Amino acid sequence: MDLLAQVLVNGMLLGGLYAVMALGLALVWGVLNIVNLAHGAFIMLGGYVSWYLYTYAGIDPFMGLPLTAVVMFAVGYGVQRGVLNLIVRAPMFNTLLVTFGIEVVLTYLAQLAFSTDFRAINPSSAGNSIALGTVVLPVSRLLAFGIAIVLTVGMWLFLLRTRLGRAIRATAQNLVAARLYGVEPRRLYATTFGIGIALAGAAGGLYGTVSQINPYIGAALTAKSFAISIIGGLDNPLGVIVGGLFLGILESLTALYIGSTFSDVASFGVLVLVLIVRPNGLLGKAA
Repeated sequence: MDLLAQVLVNGMLLGGLYAVMALGLALVWGVLNIVNLAHGAFIMLGGYVSWYLYTYAGIDPFMGLPLTAVVMFAVGYGVQRGVLNLIVRAPMFNTLLVTFGIEVVLTYLAQLAFSTDFRAINPSSAGNSIALGTVVLPVSRLLAFGIAIVLTVGMWLFLLRTRLGRAIRATAQNLVAARLYGVEPRRLYATTFGIGIALAGAAGGLYGTVSQINPYIGAALTAKSFAISIIGGLDNPLGVIVGGLFLGILESLTALYIGSTFSDVASFGVLVLVLIVRPNGLLGKAA
Protein backbone atom coordinates (compact mmCIF):
# COMPACT_ATOMS: atom_id res chain seq x y z
CA MET A 1 0.00 0.00 0.00
CA ASP A 2 2.85 2.37 0.86
CA LEU A 3 4.49 1.62 -2.48
CA LEU A 4 1.24 2.31 -4.33
CA ALA A 5 0.84 5.66 -2.56
CA GLN A 6 4.40 6.64 -3.49
CA VAL A 7 3.85 5.63 -7.11
CA LEU A 8 0.61 7.64 -7.31
CA VAL A 9 2.33 10.73 -5.91
CA ASN A 10 5.25 10.32 -8.32
CA GLY A 11 2.78 9.99 -11.17
CA MET A 12 0.95 13.14 -10.12
CA LEU A 13 4.19 15.14 -9.90
CA LEU A 14 5.22 13.87 -13.33
CA GLY A 15 1.77 14.65 -14.72
CA GLY A 16 2.01 18.31 -13.75
CA LEU A 17 5.18 18.62 -15.81
CA TYR A 18 3.53 16.78 -18.68
CA ALA A 19 0.67 19.29 -18.60
CA VAL A 20 2.85 22.36 -19.09
CA MET A 21 4.82 20.50 -21.79
CA ALA A 22 1.61 20.00 -23.77
CA LEU A 23 0.05 23.41 -23.15
CA GLY A 24 2.08 25.27 -25.76
CA LEU A 25 1.36 22.61 -28.38
CA ALA A 26 -2.37 22.77 -27.68
CA LEU A 27 -2.38 26.58 -27.87
CA VAL A 28 -0.58 26.70 -31.23
CA TRP A 29 -2.65 23.87 -32.65
CA GLY A 30 -5.93 25.38 -31.53
CA VAL A 31 -5.26 28.94 -32.77
CA LEU A 32 -2.95 28.56 -35.78
CA ASN A 33 -4.15 25.10 -36.85
CA ILE A 34 -0.50 24.01 -36.88
CA VAL A 35 0.49 20.62 -35.50
CA ASN A 36 3.98 21.65 -34.45
CA LEU A 37 6.26 18.64 -34.91
CA ALA A 38 9.12 20.81 -33.65
CA HIS A 39 7.44 21.33 -30.27
CA GLY A 40 9.63 18.81 -28.46
CA ALA A 41 12.75 20.37 -30.01
CA PHE A 42 11.70 23.74 -28.55
CA ILE A 43 11.26 22.05 -25.15
CA MET A 44 14.76 20.62 -25.56
CA LEU A 45 16.11 24.05 -26.52
CA GLY A 46 14.48 25.62 -23.45
CA GLY A 47 16.17 22.97 -21.33
CA TYR A 48 19.53 23.94 -22.79
CA VAL A 49 18.87 27.66 -22.21
CA SER A 50 18.09 26.91 -18.56
CA TRP A 51 21.15 24.64 -18.29
CA TYR A 52 23.38 27.34 -19.80
CA LEU A 53 22.07 30.02 -17.42
CA TYR A 54 22.62 27.70 -14.47
CA THR A 55 26.06 26.42 -15.52
CA TYR A 56 27.65 29.64 -16.76
CA ALA A 57 25.71 32.40 -14.98
CA GLY A 58 24.88 30.59 -11.75
CA ILE A 59 21.16 31.33 -12.07
CA ASP A 60 18.97 28.84 -10.22
CA PRO A 61 16.86 26.99 -12.82
CA PHE A 62 13.61 27.79 -11.04
CA MET A 63 14.46 31.47 -10.57
CA GLY A 64 15.71 31.64 -14.15
CA LEU A 65 12.51 30.30 -15.73
CA PRO A 66 11.16 33.80 -16.58
CA LEU A 67 14.38 34.58 -18.46
CA THR A 68 14.25 31.22 -20.24
CA ALA A 69 10.64 31.93 -21.22
CA VAL A 70 11.54 35.39 -22.56
CA VAL A 71 14.39 33.98 -24.67
CA MET A 72 12.15 31.25 -26.05
CA PHE A 73 9.33 33.72 -26.75
CA ALA A 74 11.74 35.71 -28.92
CA VAL A 75 12.81 32.52 -30.71
CA GLY A 76 9.20 31.47 -31.29
CA TYR A 77 8.11 34.92 -32.46
CA GLY A 78 11.00 35.06 -34.93
CA VAL A 79 10.33 31.56 -36.28
CA GLN A 80 6.66 32.34 -36.82
CA ARG A 81 7.27 35.67 -38.54
CA GLY A 82 10.11 34.34 -40.68
CA VAL A 83 8.89 30.85 -41.58
CA LEU A 84 5.48 29.76 -40.33
CA ASN A 85 3.79 33.01 -41.35
CA LEU A 86 4.08 31.75 -44.91
CA ILE A 87 1.98 28.64 -44.23
CA VAL A 88 -0.68 29.87 -41.79
CA ARG A 89 -3.98 28.15 -42.61
CA ALA A 90 -2.18 26.05 -45.23
CA PRO A 91 -3.07 22.37 -45.67
CA MET A 92 -2.05 20.22 -42.71
CA PHE A 93 0.51 18.27 -44.75
CA ASN A 94 2.42 21.49 -45.55
CA THR A 95 2.65 22.50 -41.90
CA LEU A 96 3.78 19.01 -40.90
CA LEU A 97 6.61 19.12 -43.44
CA VAL A 98 7.77 22.59 -42.43
CA THR A 99 7.65 21.97 -38.67
CA PHE A 100 9.43 18.63 -39.15
CA GLY A 101 12.15 20.52 -41.01
CA ILE A 102 12.42 22.99 -38.12
CA GLU A 103 12.74 20.06 -35.71
CA VAL A 104 15.60 18.59 -37.74
CA VAL A 105 17.40 21.95 -37.90
CA LEU A 106 17.03 22.62 -34.15
CA THR A 107 18.24 19.12 -33.31
CA TYR A 108 21.30 19.54 -35.53
CA LEU A 109 22.11 22.99 -34.12
CA ALA A 110 21.79 21.69 -30.55
CA GLN A 111 24.13 18.83 -31.40
CA LEU A 112 26.70 21.29 -32.79
CA ALA A 113 26.41 23.63 -29.81
CA PHE A 114 26.14 21.17 -26.92
CA SER A 115 27.34 17.80 -28.31
CA THR A 116 25.30 14.61 -27.87
CA ASP A 117 26.18 14.22 -24.19
CA PHE A 118 23.37 14.17 -21.66
CA ARG A 119 23.14 17.29 -19.50
CA ALA A 120 21.46 17.59 -16.13
CA ILE A 121 20.42 20.64 -14.15
CA ASN A 122 21.00 20.11 -10.44
CA PRO A 123 19.36 22.94 -8.49
CA SER A 124 20.22 23.70 -4.88
CA SER A 125 17.10 21.78 -3.84
CA ALA A 126 18.32 18.58 -5.53
CA GLY A 127 18.57 15.75 -3.02
CA ASN A 128 16.22 17.41 -0.53
CA SER A 129 12.87 15.79 0.19
CA ILE A 130 9.78 16.14 2.35
CA ALA A 131 8.31 13.10 4.08
CA LEU A 132 4.54 12.84 4.50
CA GLY A 133 4.18 9.66 6.48
CA THR A 134 5.63 6.96 4.26
CA VAL A 135 5.43 9.09 1.11
CA VAL A 136 8.57 10.98 0.10
CA LEU A 137 8.28 14.15 -1.99
CA PRO A 138 11.52 15.24 -3.71
CA VAL A 139 11.69 19.02 -3.36
CA SER A 140 12.87 19.62 -6.94
CA ARG A 141 9.99 17.56 -8.36
CA LEU A 142 7.54 19.28 -6.02
CA LEU A 143 8.75 22.71 -7.16
CA ALA A 144 8.54 21.67 -10.81
CA PHE A 145 4.99 20.41 -10.24
CA GLY A 146 3.90 23.59 -8.46
CA ILE A 147 5.36 25.87 -11.13
CA ALA A 148 3.83 23.75 -13.89
CA ILE A 149 0.35 24.01 -12.34
CA VAL A 150 0.75 27.77 -11.79
CA LEU A 151 1.77 28.23 -15.44
CA THR A 152 -1.14 26.16 -16.71
CA VAL A 153 -3.78 27.84 -14.54
CA GLY A 154 -2.20 31.22 -15.31
CA MET A 155 -2.55 30.55 -19.04
CA TRP A 156 -6.20 29.61 -18.55
CA LEU A 157 -6.85 32.89 -16.69
CA PHE A 158 -4.88 34.83 -19.31
CA LEU A 159 -7.04 33.44 -22.12
CA LEU A 160 -10.20 34.04 -20.12
CA ARG A 161 -9.64 37.46 -18.53
CA THR A 162 -7.23 39.54 -20.63
CA ARG A 163 -7.91 41.43 -23.84
CA LEU A 164 -5.11 39.64 -25.69
CA GLY A 165 -6.30 36.29 -24.38
CA ARG A 166 -9.85 36.95 -25.56
CA ALA A 167 -8.50 38.00 -28.98
CA ILE A 168 -6.58 34.71 -29.19
CA ARG A 169 -9.70 32.73 -28.30
CA ALA A 170 -11.82 34.70 -30.76
CA THR A 171 -9.34 34.09 -33.57
CA ALA A 172 -9.32 30.37 -32.80
CA GLN A 173 -13.13 30.19 -32.82
CA ASN A 174 -14.00 32.49 -35.74
CA LEU A 175 -11.29 34.23 -37.75
CA VAL A 176 -13.71 36.32 -39.85
CA ALA A 177 -15.55 37.66 -36.80
CA ALA A 178 -12.24 38.43 -35.07
CA ARG A 179 -11.15 40.51 -38.06
CA LEU A 180 -14.42 42.44 -37.97
CA TYR A 181 -13.63 43.40 -34.38
CA GLY A 182 -10.23 44.78 -35.38
CA VAL A 183 -7.96 41.83 -34.62
CA GLU A 184 -4.88 41.74 -36.87
CA PRO A 185 -4.38 37.99 -37.36
CA ARG A 186 -0.79 37.89 -38.61
CA ARG A 187 0.63 39.72 -35.60
CA LEU A 188 -1.61 37.75 -33.26
CA TYR A 189 -0.40 34.49 -34.78
CA ALA A 190 3.23 35.44 -34.10
CA THR A 191 2.41 36.44 -30.52
CA THR A 192 0.46 33.23 -29.94
CA PHE A 193 3.26 31.08 -31.33
CA GLY A 194 5.75 33.00 -29.20
CA ILE A 195 3.67 32.32 -26.09
CA GLY A 196 3.41 28.65 -27.01
CA ILE A 197 7.18 28.37 -27.42
CA ALA A 198 7.77 30.33 -24.20
CA LEU A 199 5.67 27.71 -22.40
CA ALA A 200 7.64 24.96 -24.14
CA GLY A 201 10.88 26.61 -23.04
CA ALA A 202 9.70 26.86 -19.44
CA ALA A 203 8.69 23.20 -19.62
CA GLY A 204 12.18 22.38 -20.88
CA GLY A 205 13.74 24.20 -17.95
CA LEU A 206 11.56 22.23 -15.53
CA TYR A 207 12.23 18.98 -17.38
CA GLY A 208 15.97 19.50 -17.00
CA THR A 209 15.62 19.56 -13.20
CA VAL A 210 13.98 16.11 -13.06
CA SER A 211 15.58 14.35 -16.03
CA GLN A 212 18.50 14.65 -18.42
CA ILE A 213 18.46 16.49 -21.73
CA ASN A 214 20.25 15.87 -25.00
CA PRO A 215 19.56 16.97 -28.60
CA TYR A 216 17.52 13.88 -29.45
CA ILE A 217 14.76 14.00 -26.83
CA GLY A 218 12.54 16.25 -28.95
CA ALA A 219 10.60 13.63 -30.92
CA ALA A 220 9.58 11.71 -27.80
CA LEU A 221 8.48 14.91 -26.04
CA THR A 222 6.44 15.97 -29.08
CA ALA A 223 4.65 12.61 -29.11
CA LYS A 224 3.94 12.84 -25.39
CA SER A 225 2.63 16.41 -25.70
CA PHE A 226 0.44 15.38 -28.64
CA ALA A 227 -1.12 12.54 -26.63
CA ILE A 228 -1.81 14.79 -23.63
CA SER A 229 -3.38 17.51 -25.79
CA ILE A 230 -5.73 15.02 -27.45
CA ILE A 231 -6.68 13.27 -24.21
CA GLY A 232 -7.37 16.51 -22.33
CA GLY A 233 -8.95 18.50 -25.16
CA LEU A 234 -7.40 21.22 -27.31
CA ASP A 235 -9.86 23.98 -26.37
CA ASN A 236 -9.42 23.82 -22.59
CA PRO A 237 -6.14 24.48 -20.71
CA LEU A 238 -7.62 22.80 -17.64
CA GLY A 239 -8.21 19.75 -19.82
CA VAL A 240 -4.47 19.71 -20.51
CA ILE A 241 -3.87 19.54 -16.74
CA VAL A 242 -6.27 16.61 -16.50
CA GLY A 243 -4.63 14.91 -19.48
CA GLY A 244 -1.15 15.42 -18.04
CA LEU A 245 -2.06 14.15 -14.58
CA PHE A 246 -3.93 11.20 -16.05
CA LEU A 247 -0.99 10.21 -18.24
CA GLY A 248 1.58 10.68 -15.49
CA ILE A 249 -0.35 8.45 -13.07
CA LEU A 250 -1.11 5.89 -15.78
CA GLU A 251 2.56 5.59 -16.74
CA SER A 252 3.62 5.23 -13.10
CA LEU A 253 1.04 2.51 -12.41
CA THR A 254 1.97 0.70 -15.62
CA ALA A 255 5.64 0.76 -14.63
CA LEU A 256 4.75 -0.63 -11.19
CA TYR A 257 2.45 -3.47 -12.25
CA ILE A 258 3.65 -4.37 -15.75
CA GLY A 259 7.03 -2.77 -16.36
CA SER A 260 8.42 0.60 -17.42
CA THR A 261 8.90 -0.72 -20.97
CA PHE A 262 5.12 -0.71 -21.41
CA SER A 263 4.47 2.82 -20.07
CA ASP A 264 4.41 4.41 -23.52
CA VAL A 265 2.31 1.54 -24.86
CA ALA A 266 -0.31 2.22 -22.19
CA SER A 267 -0.25 5.97 -22.89
CA PHE A 268 -0.83 5.67 -26.61
CA GLY A 269 -3.33 2.86 -26.10
CA VAL A 270 -5.43 5.27 -24.03
CA LEU A 271 -4.95 7.93 -26.72
CA VAL A 272 -6.46 5.60 -29.33
CA LEU A 273 -9.34 4.76 -26.97
CA VAL A 274 -10.09 8.45 -26.35
CA LEU A 275 -10.02 9.18 -30.08
CA ILE A 276 -12.61 6.44 -30.61
CA VAL A 277 -14.89 7.18 -27.66
CA ARG A 278 -14.50 10.95 -27.21
CA PRO A 279 -12.60 12.56 -30.11
CA ASN A 280 -12.75 16.06 -28.57
CA GLY A 281 -10.90 14.95 -25.44
CA LEU A 282 -12.01 14.36 -21.86
CA LEU A 283 -12.83 18.04 -21.25
CA GLY A 284 -13.12 19.21 -24.85
CA LYS A 285 -16.36 20.63 -26.15
CA ALA A 286 -18.39 18.47 -28.48
CA ALA A 287 -18.39 19.65 -32.07
